[in-house]
Amino acid sequence: MGTPALAAALDADPIATAREQWVGHGWAEAAPGMAAITSLMRAHQIALARVEATLKPLGVSFARYEVLMLLRFSKRGSLPMKLIASRLQVHPTSVTNAVDRLESAGLVTREAHPDDRRALIITLTPEGRATAEKATAALNTEVFAQPGLSTRDVEQLVEILGRMRHRAGDF
Repeated sequence: MGTPALAAALDADPIATAREQWVGHGWAEAAPGMAAITSLMRAHQIALARVEATLKPLGVSFARYEVLMLLRFSKRGSLPMKLIASRLQVHPTSVTNAVDRLESAGLVTREAHPDDRRALIITLTPEGRATAEKATAALNTEVFAQPGLSTRDVEQLVEILGRMRHRAGDF
């Protein structure tokens, strides 16, 4: 699967042009960081579009896929909703929305926690497990094995982004 294209290819890199503008306006010290962050955000858009296009035929978004895989990797195929939010590093409302959609599709069930009436346990259904497997196979083939970078570049990118995430307190 190719990179999502614009209606017409651009003649120049707009981020490089913006960097030149930053320098021209006296912000040379911030220009490299602006270009890096803007490039990262654009790369995120490109990667997310590829992932979402791959998952769309299976009826799940990347956010819902993440929930399915977290449950798939758990020993029992179930986790408390609060733990899902914590492990995915998202707001509980985002998990509630994803679980609502997954439950409507028959991919998970929701039950009261046996020890805490305020908590909910989310459990992967057999259909949810099958969807997670199909989605993973598609993502591995169409996106993850072909990220658009060399193996060396991928390893360097993961290392660099890992440092950025660590410095930000992500782990």
